Amino acid sequence: MDFYIFARETVRTFITPFYRIEVIGHDNIPESGPVIICSNHIDNLDPPVVGISVKRPVHFMAKEELFKVPILGKIISKTHAFPVKRGMSDRDALRKALKVLKDGNVLGLFPEGTRSKDGKLGKGLAGAGFFALRSEATVIPCAVIGPYKMFGKLKVVFGEPISMEKLREEKASPEFVTDQIMNGIGQLIEKYK
Repeated sequence: MDFYIFARETVRTFITPFYRIEVIGHDNIPESGPVIICSNHIDNLDPPVVGISVKRPVHFMAKEELFKVPILGKIISKTHAFPVKRGMSDRDALRKALKVLKDGNVLGLFPEGTRSKDGKLGKGLAGAGFFALRSEATVIPCAVIGPYKMFGKLKVVFGEPISMEKLREEKASPEFVTDQIMNGIGQLIEKYK
């Protein structure tokens, strides 16, 4: 058995007794080809919760510090996560993310770059727009709707793909594209909260 599948099922076993997770819109995620899933970020558990909600393996970009934590660093490396240096242009992380997409895989991003302190959707960083423009990936907005309360209900909502064709033709800026993606996430939060 692939380690990713083993880890995903192990995480599912540990998380689902404590949170009732409802997944909405899973059919919006293509079964093959490159995909970028862009989600809001309200809790440290967002990556595993989004990961267990997707049938395909998700390659998450994660802050570099996590890879220095004993045991955790090795586990997340084996589950396709890769490090990014926050607060600067990290060329290695950019190349790695583009390769994930070029190889037809799923890239998981939290465009805000950090957890929201108040649970409200913040401004997205240009990286999400950059990857959307520089690849042929299908861009899927995702909303994690909490709060994370023990035995409470969580929703993971995958929206319809955000069309990139016109934005690519018009040579839209990464910042503008990220704003469109964040608007998509915001609409999901409003609709399903």
